Amino acid sequence: MEDVGKVKQRIEELREIVNHHNYCYYALDSPEISDAEYDGLMRDLRQLEADHPEFITPDSPTQRVGAPPVEAFAAVEHPEPLLSLANAFSYEELAAWHKRATNLLGERGFDLVCEPKVDGLAVALTYVDGLLVTGATRGDGYRGENITQNLKTIRSIPLSVPKEAPPRFEVRGEVFLPKAGFRKLNEERAKEGLALFANPRNAAAGSVRQLDSSISAKRPLDIFIYGLGWVEGKTVPDTHWEIMLWLKSLGFKINPSITLCHAIDEAEECHQRWVESREDWPYEADGMVVKTNSIALQQELGNMAHEPRWAIAYKFPAIQGTTRLLDIGINVGRTGSLNPYAVLEPVRVGGVVIGRAALHNEEDIHRKDIRIGDVVVVQRAGEVIPEIVSPVLGRRTGEEKVFYMPSRCPVCGSEIIKPEGETMHRCTNAACPSQALERIKHFVSRGAMDIDGVGEKLCQALFEAGLARDVADLYYLSREQVLGLEKMADKSAYNVLDAIEKSKNRPLARVIFALGILHVGEEYAELLAGNFSSIDNLAKANQEELLSLPSIGPKIADSIVAFFRQEGNKRIIGKLRKAGVRLEREKAEEVKPEELPLAGLEFVLTGKLESFTRPEVEARVKALGGKASSDVTRKTSYVVVGADPGSKLAKAQKLGVKTLNEKEFLQLLDQNTSPF
Repeated sequence: MEDVGKVKQRIEELREIVNHHNYCYYALDSPEISDAEYDGLMRDLRQLEADHPEFITPDSPTQRVGAPPVEAFAAVEHPEPLLSLANAFSYEELAAWHKRATNLLGERGFDLVCEPKVDGLAVALTYVDGLLVTGATRGDGYRGENITQNLKTIRSIPLSVPKEAPPRFEVRGEVFLPKAGFRKLNEERAKEGLALFANPRNAAAGSVRQLDSSISAKRPLDIFIYGLGWVEGKTVPDTHWEIMLWLKSLGFKINPSITLCHAIDEAEECHQRWVESREDWPYEADGMVVKTNSIALQQELGNMAHEPRWAIAYKFPAIQGTTRLLDIGINVGRTGSLNPYAVLEPVRVGGVVIGRAALHNEEDIHRKDIRIGDVVVVQRAGEVIPEIVSPVLGRRTGEEKVFYMPSRCPVCGSEIIKPEGETMHRCTNAACPSQALERIKHFVSRGAMDIDGVGEKLCQALFEAGLARDVADLYYLSREQVLGLEKMADKSAYNVLDAIEKSKNRPLARVIFALGILHVGEEYAELLAGNFSSIDNLAKANQEELLSLPSIGPKIADSIVAFFRQEGNKRIIGKLRKAGVRLEREKAEEVKPEELPLAGLEFVLTGKLESFTRPEVEARVKALGGKASSDVTRKTSYVVVGADPGSKLAKAQKLGVKTLNEKEFLQLLDQNTSPF
């Protein structure tokens, strides 16, 4: 039998915890836990109160929207409350919300409008006789803070509206700090020795809640208007979709990704597209808001105590979490670089358990003030390696340890140096075992020699067995040696040796990239292959010859010359030649970069293509002599537009840059066959 006393005690504990985090998040702009953890606490509290309504009290955090306004700003009463939204974390929960609304409407069908749930600060803007008179925060939903002067510094907020606008009305929107602006702001704060913002949402909130509006004016804040709060003196459109278009005509900034859906399945498809493409958006978003399109049906569905029945927030998979940094380890890369990594207390983020995260270099660790023993915010974005965003300063005990790079290589014990002008520390021993293994892993990887079936584990096994001490040793493996490895069957051994044999005919550019020359990536490898007919010719090139090539600077030229000067590297190239690896250009490759069909053209991709992944698009463009870029500028030749395009499309239209849909892009590629 359930212990009612313990249930009541747990409800009170949860309320105290949630209230504390509400204060940290809304009042102090300094969260101590991730959004996903907070959502979990609220869901537990809501469920317990739903099961035991006798314990619900007016001061429960489930009965209000947020935290009260801080006393530094004057209070503003909201004529219509700014309610928060219920959350759906799966399609089943979204469908359940839709079913409840359908039942309440007597089985009448209805359209839906989907909008990105931008991670920022909700505000209400009131216009009277064409002028912006008040800008306020959400506050507790009923009373907010008057931050009008600060909001007036945001250029995307119109200070006046056309004469055809209603005499009195309120619009609601989300103030946010774009990703690029967030990075720049934190860089500036780091230089000034100030505490860094944990994420763009906190940076935006801190920026608009400055007592000195000149500080707000210096920050690149932006806004998306997401709805009409109330209106007097004029009839407005009767659907949310038409209202948004109408507001856009009045000069308000509307999210370009807003989508009209006619069925719940269409909304799910939209959500899946956005989950895949949200990393391309210039702003952070943690979900998708789904709204009933008809205003009449919205009014019929009405509101509950703290949230509307006609809308819901369909959250994206969590990409942030908090955990403890147990230690900082070091990997020695193929170029001798010492790469620190975080050893974490395992935490589930975005459906994946994370035990390690990237830390980049010592300077970055010190800039973020990350210490061993800290509770840290961990971020996982798509398939990108997890990284530590920041420490949670409020949870420090004083026992945390500052990290410093060792003076000796943790693998071979050789001296560590930090070259002038570089952020990385490097091992001085070219024969360091860790470097050799990492070079082999790079050599077999996709984009390099692309040896199918030879992954990291097999590279490790071959290296530890003494069968592959350098990349050339792979071409001297026998069937018996491979079969002698653990869990290696006869068919698998045959496939491995066959893949190694086939790799001997890779294009020269692949071989140059696979050798792992410091600073020489795929693009530079193609450039070098296009200007030198063989590895031997490249090895003889001096700095002056290399510097004559476009985009090759002294740093890269010095690295190439130094690589071919090393006796160990000369021996490896000799072994590759003896094994039959092609180290010269074929006649089909005898094409100068400027003679390639897409030479001089720059392409930018926005949205998702059905036929290619982003890396495949970039590889095809580069192979044909074009350049793949991430930013739209006046120099951009074409913007390739896939499904659910982001802000790059709008920027292209503004700058007059030509756009291609997927079919047109495919036709362009088909007309220009790569010589490689």
